[in-house]
Amino acid sequence: MDSIKIVWVCNKMPTKVSKLRDKQADNFGGWIDWTCEELSNREDIHLCVLFPDITEYEGGDDSFSYYSFHESDCMDRFEFIIEKEHPDVIHMWGTEFGHSNETMKVCQKLGLADRCIISIQGLVSLYGKRHYIEGVPDKVVRRYTLRDFLKRSNIQKGREQFIQRGRYEIEALKRTKHIIGRTDWDRAASQMFNPEARYHFCNESLRDSFYENRWDLNRIERYSIFVSQCSYPIKGFHYVLEALPEILKRHPDAHVYTTGKDLLSLSMKGKLLITSYQKYLLELIDKYDLRGHVSFLGNLSETEMCKQYLKANVFVSASTIENSPNSVGEAMIVGCPVVSSDVGGVKNLLEHNTEGFVYQSSAPYMLAYYVNRVFEDDDLAIQFSENARNHASKTHNREVNMETLLNIYKEVVDCPIPVCGGGTRYLPECIFGISVYTTVGAICNSSAGKIENTTIEIADQNNYDDLLCA
Repeated sequence: MDSIKIVWVCNKMPTKVSKLRDKQADNFGGWIDWTCEELSNREDIHLCVLFPDITEYEGGDDSFSYYSFHESDCMDRFEFIIEKEHPDVIHMWGTEFGHSNETMKVCQKLGLADRCIISIQGLVSLYGKRHYIEGVPDKVVRRYTLRDFLKRSNIQKGREQFIQRGRYEIEALKRTKHIIGRTDWDRAASQMFNPEARYHFCNESLRDSFYENRWDLNRIERYSIFVSQCSYPIKGFHYVLEALPEILKRHPDAHVYTTGKDLLSLSMKGKLLITSYQKYLLELIDKYDLRGHVSFLGNLSETEMCKQYLKANVFVSASTIENSPNSVGEAMIVGCPVVSSDVGGVKNLLEHNTEGFVYQSSAPYMLAYYVNRVFEDDDLAIQFSENARNHASKTHNREVNMETLLNIYKEVVDCPIPVCGGGTRYLPECIFGISVYTTVGAICNSSAGKIENTTIEIADQNNYDDLLCA
């Protein structure tokens, strides 16, 4: 592939940028961080990343550049950046926030819609409408804690926000011509929202630590369960708490570890400043007498997360919906036995009864049953560990995933370029080695009249010059 310029639009500041600006890196979106590092180190790629922040700034060098933007007012910023950078490909990582749709609007205005790619991460349109409040009592969904009242947001408002953001998400998906996904679930959603878009398959790569370590049954904490998130209802931690009493009947030493604020050590003021969902988790803990069997570990770094997978007897993903949860992939590639709710694209990651267990998300009694089976059968745990590692090493093969992504970029760049419809059209440098702007009207309009529905493929600069002079 000849040298090309790629613009990314991300939901977070990549770790590469946070290091350059001496800021603390986010502990999510690890698939973006590794891919960013790899692409920015290639001589045939200039990577430019855009991400939300509270102030606008920019930086970079000849091989890598970055820009921040305000989430609430970004269209003018996007237009300025895209016209300045002259990208060959515009790649949006996710549709969960409105800036993806704003990017698509700008690209349509500039005649670059056919150069846009959207990677599906999750889909808030479906999450909000179908899955957000599964298993949470209606009174909990609609009530307000003091924190909720001050923030004007409770569980129901959170769901409504997902649905509202989902409207922009669907708009963005309908505008694009290229979608990247990796599961049956996101392929089905792509076909539902935009059957005309080209679907490209590409798996995601994980963070370094998970490739470098391996789970060992002899080094675990017996009867320990690790759950990677519990912050809001979609992660299904309420189901874990409902399953735990059944697990404790057979294994009274069982203990659940999860991330996030320690709800069991709150001050009086702290108790006033928790969300309705956090309050519900505390109510379940007290209802089932689970204090002493649940620990909240705070915000964990990549290395700390890896240590929890290695320490756990079993990893549980109890989400009410996911696409391809990276937490499941991380557990699998280190070899920690997995029990996961059968939601979204999980079946594309994990084969039931061979590489782990999957169960109906709304059946915590089945979650308890499968966790107990792992606890009680070391041979089964070791079999799951080995089989899961083998599968995950293919799903998350970095070299294969990078080659696949580069081939997708090449396919998008090599598409014929529509030249009618007026406006300004950017013709990417990879076609003939230089960057050129041309006014479409100058090509489409002639003494014979306007030519409709025409495309051109330019082999070299001389042919392009001949076309302009015709």
